Amino acid sequence: MTTMTDASVREFKMPDVGEGLTEAEILKWYVQPGDTVTDGQVVCEVETAKAAVELPIPYDGVVRELRFPEGTTVDVGTAIIAVAVAGGAPAAEPQQTEAPAGAAAGPQQAEEPKPEGRQPVLVGYGVSTSATKRRPRKGAEVTPRADQAPAAPQPELNGRAAAPAPAAPVAAPAGKDRPLAKPPVRKLAKDLGVDLTTVVPSGPDGVITREDVHAAVRAAVPAPQAPAAEAVPAQAAPAAGRVQTAPAPVAAYDAARETRVPVKGVRKATAAAMVGSAFTAPHVTEFVTVDVTRTMKLVEELKQDKEFTGLRVNPLLLIAKALLVAIKRNPDINASWDEANQEIVLKHYVNLGIAAATPRGLIVPNIKDAHAKTLPQLAESLGELVATAREGKTSPAAMQGGTVTITNVGVFGVDTGTPILNPGESAILAVGAIKLQPWVHKGKVKPRQVTTLALSFDHRLVDGELGSKVLADVAAILEQPKRLITWA
Repeated sequence: MTTMTDASVREFKMPDVGEGLTEAEILKWYVQPGDTVTDGQVVCEVETAKAAVELPIPYDGVVRELRFPEGTTVDVGTAIIAVAVAGGAPAAEPQQTEAPAGAAAGPQQAEEPKPEGRQPVLVGYGVSTSATKRRPRKGAEVTPRADQAPAAPQPELNGRAAAPAPAAPVAAPAGKDRPLAKPPVRKLAKDLGVDLTTVVPSGPDGVITREDVHAAVRAAVPAPQAPAAEAVPAQAAPAAGRVQTAPAPVAAYDAARETRVPVKGVRKATAAAMVGSAFTAPHVTEFVTVDVTRTMKLVEELKQDKEFTGLRVNPLLLIAKALLVAIKRNPDINASWDEANQEIVLKHYVNLGIAAATPRGLIVPNIKDAHAKTLPQLAESLGELVATAREGKTSPAAMQGGTVTITNVGVFGVDTGTPILNPGESAILAVGAIKLQPWVHKGKVKPRQVTTLALSFDHRLVDGELGSKVLADVAAILEQPKRLITWA
């Protein structure tokens, strides 16, 4: 029990810092137990599936406990730090931290205090206690929840001599009750091929955790490596059929010459988005090679212009402006596909995305209302976008709502590529390396600054004619930059 006279312990839970995010990785703690914190003070930095974000504490007090070390991925709604604050009602923090031990030593002690500590609504999951109470009522064994775990799931997972006896009762819960696990844990189990009905839960109220799923995989790994005499009973164990597919690559893993890097955070979200985009939107890519010598000369002139003092002027600035002018001339390309309503949504604004490679992976922040910005304003926005991305401080809001994107693969010395659409967008322009090449200019072969552009677009929204017009307009502007004035 918490017996504090002048202070109470309050828990700060992992918030949903984006839209619908379910987890975040703790990158760095800025405080330690015993430190004094004030309302609004940043206590840690976390990485979500969209960006790295600093989290401020919402009250004053003294840090009592850091619940997770750096590098841990935590579900949204999970308490990550406990702070002793002046006044207020005592909190149930110690009961939650001691819950796993209490479940083993005394079921009643572990079961009773938890509803008080878990009453607040968890961000993204609702009230946790109601979800854990409803399901057991469906079965016949409601009261002895703590006794069910060792009686049924353990023999089924381990496949030992005790497995034949509880075969009947194990099958019954699988048909009636859905195992308790949060969405990220269910996805992990699905990816690893683990049947959650066979996993022994270790979390509060019988909730299956990530560690439980990984433990189930580890328990199944030795089976293929065992002698032939032991392989038959191991494969015959319930639920091993799906788990057996995973151990093969694990057994071949050479720790001395290979390194495994967990896929998480921004890289995980990018991978999922790219797969979804590639297999949802029918991509078409068109190419054009263009002489950008005049554009490169204009870049050098703008660098000397006092209107651009302190701003970064480069070819990407004029390419971005050229694309915005092309979209203005061909507005139907600035749209999205609404699958649910079977509608094409025409956008009367351009949120211009700029693909940026960062140490944490590829991100695509966008410049809001780029169509309404002057050239100096666009230069300022581009500079801020790139600087923020390099520092890893891009906010989730900055990466939402994009309409069209530019990816500059030329900075890596690549001529061009076939870019994949950012999900929800209609087109993406890839810019290749700008370099001197022999080019026919005014009837003579001369060395000119040349680049290749590639435009990928969603063929549900953009037909060949429209896509070709947009790409041709961008190329024409870069070849003759004065069209920025005549076409704008």
